[in-house]
Amino acid sequence: MARARPGRENFRLTMALLPPHAPGMRIGLFGGSFNPPHAGHALVCAIALRRLRLDSLWLMVSPGNPLKEAAGLAPLAERMAAARRLTRDSRVKVTGFEAKIGARYSYQTVEHLLQACPGVKFVWIMGADNLADFFRWRRWRDIARKLPILVIDRPGSTHRATRGLAAAWFERRRLPEKSAKNLAFRSPPALIVLHGPRSTLSSTQLRARQAALRSGD
Repeated sequence: MARARPGRENFRLTMALLPPHAPGMRIGLFGGSFNPPHAGHALVCAIALRRLRLDSLWLMVSPGNPLKEAAGLAPLAERMAAARRLTRDSRVKVTGFEAKIGARYSYQTVEHLLQACPGVKFVWIMGADNLADFFRWRRWRDIARKLPILVIDRPGSTHRATRGLAAAWFERRRLPEKSAKNLAFRSPPALIVLHGPRSTLSSTQLRARQAALRSGD
């Protein structure tokens, strides 16, 4: 069920929480736990900004991923601070508004933003590993029907992502890479998978290294 349009006070609160935006702007939405953020995330931001010709990219640091264990999750403020150190590009805006509005699932985030930011041309951004598991997301088809989606290829995920259940659903809705510059204006469902520079870094590996260092291994 879609959320009701927020009242005046809640609407003002929402506006205060969100990065600057205006009707007609092309804004990428790149969400995740970012536990911790790393150079691979920065690469995704740079590729999306350039290829989609975005005005802004919102790096949405979530309170937690419903599909992952919460154990070992650093505090939200800590992850946001680390994300802000990730890139010097002023177009990348780090935000933790999902925790403030109580959005546990991505479809709730999408519904909220479409109500709060009419006229903004949002594009949902994810790595290929997330596309492989997209069918497990709560109401994933609703997300796909409301926003165009950009997928950035990742090492080890290409085969599984492009042959998974979600990829099959998108088969007739997938666009060529050369259409990326206009993706924000395409009517969803619309999917583009971009290939190019890739990073082998992962938050899981970084957490394991940090744990090993702490234990003296």
